[in-house]
Amino acid sequence: MKKEFELDLDSIDVVVDELKKVISNKNCVVILRGDLASGKTTLVKNYVKSLGLDDLVTSPTFSIQAVYSNNIFHYDVYNKTLQQFICLGMIEEFEAEGVHFVEWGDEKLEDILKDYGFQVVLVEIRKKDNKRLYTIDA
Repeated sequence: MKKEFELDLDSIDVVVDELKKVISNKNCVVILRGDLASGKTTLVKNYVKSLGLDDLVTSPTFSIQAVYSNNIFHYDVYNKTLQQFICLGMIEEFEAEGVHFVEWGDEKLEDILKDYGFQVVLVEIRKKDNKRLYTIDA
């Protein structure tokens, strides 16, 4: 099921609410795709905030992974190839119960996760003037 939204930057809660609807189990991987500064980390930040959590959400570009309250995991694979990500043992991290947000996850990672039986939700973010175009494919 694909849904598209064209929103002002202040209306990101609409996308967060939709994500909460499509995340159907306690082990879900949300792959975030978009250009630099398109709002991938902002989406994660607002998702965490919507749960009433106070965690400091930043992009884990150099640490690769950040773990927040309520079993929310955040990965950034911008600086890693899929092979490097696998060699670091990061695929096994998805076995931890929770919602896993992956910035810059590619189609190969998506296919591997689906092959392993994970629920995968794809979110693409595109800039359009002062707005964002969000496509959620669940």
